[in-house]
Amino acid sequence: MFCRNCKTPLKHIILDLGTSPPANAFLSKEDLNKPELWYPLRLLLCDQCFLVQTEDFIGRESLFKSDYVYLSSYSDTWLEHSKRYVEMAEKRFKLGRSSLVVEVASNDGYLLQYVKEREIPCYGVEPTHIAAEVARKRGIETIEEFFGSELAKKLSQQRGRADLIIANNVLAHVPDINDFVSGVYVLLKPEGVATFEFQYVVPLIEQGLFDTVYHEHYSYLSFTVVYEIMKKKGLEVFDVEKLQTHGGSLRVYVQRIDEGKWRVSENVYNLLKSESELGVCSVRFYEGFQAKAEKIKYDFLQFLIDAKNKGKRIVAYGAAAKGNTLLNFAGVRSDLIEFVVDRNPIKQGKFLPGSRIPVVGLNNLQENKYDYVIILPWNLKDEILGQHRNLFNYGVNFVFALPYLKIL
Repeated sequence: MFCRNCKTPLKHIILDLGTSPPANAFLSKEDLNKPELWYPLRLLLCDQCFLVQTEDFIGRESLFKSDYVYLSSYSDTWLEHSKRYVEMAEKRFKLGRSSLVVEVASNDGYLLQYVKEREIPCYGVEPTHIAAEVARKRGIETIEEFFGSELAKKLSQQRGRADLIIANNVLAHVPDINDFVSGVYVLLKPEGVATFEFQYVVPLIEQGLFDTVYHEHYSYLSFTVVYEIMKKKGLEVFDVEKLQTHGGSLRVYVQRIDEGKWRVSENVYNLLKSESELGVCSVRFYEGFQAKAEKIKYDFLQFLIDAKNKGKRIVAYGAAAKGNTLLNFAGVRSDLIEFVVDRNPIKQGKFLPGSRIPVVGLNNLQENKYDYVIILPWNLKDEILGQHRNLFNYGVNFVFALPYLKIL
């Protein structure tokens, strides 16, 4: 395989999670009588540009299908994060009724609903049908296609260029990262701004957060790598922020190099320097990731087996993609975890890919029958504990497997 950024042959495997089905390929009851497609799940490191990336085995059309079940609006934490972003962007970039905002990977309109509330013209680009339909029911115009340079040319000709392009948690999800960034350049006004949010590779490696690795995530990004890709495609990074989302993320602000008006912040130079000192652009920095993942796996399995041997009943909360990576790497099935509850009604009644653990509604948690509830989307810990704190009164324990085994 060749690097999806610089085309250098890849030879460094920094994480091998065996095989797994796509993390969001949920199963119907009828599917339980059919075989599943499992693919190797490995992370490779380019020793030239230092982009961390999954090994290619499956195309994006097979991953982000019309029945793709992820909907952003079922996380209160994410909704609040998005609302704060829109408030900031409106003020900082002086957005108004004469502006145009475009969100790429707009999902179910979770963010653009706040743009629309402010009467700022906007539309989304979202390739998955279920999410696009939910957004349209909210009154948000949605283009149901994959974003890239060709679509950007068509949109800029038909609708004009954007004052603000938003790309949250999508840069890592595109197989051709250079074409995607080129599309942003094409669609952006000369004086416009684009922001990207993505999981940050530094805490991922340092804390061993392997469960955020799945086939839909093609790339795992450092700031240095993103800075260079943007520059190569005519975009200048003028600011960057560290965020707490997904165990540690970055929000990167870019403008066109040729006509951008924003002064480059010290944050940019400071983070580039910090990564240089960490050795992010060296093979050494990524060594030991496999060992961290395996320790988390063994600790989690030991807990499950010990609890089961003591006659304890175990369920899980949150049918998240990261949970499916954990469960399939650990080889967990419904004999160890009875079911997983989830707020998203589209997931309820289905079964997790690989482990085939049933997904049920929240009402199942109200029954006082379970000893342990494993929180699979650990990044939403505060939200979930706040919503279900009453279970502590009944002796229920909450469990987190990452970044290390913790029982509350």
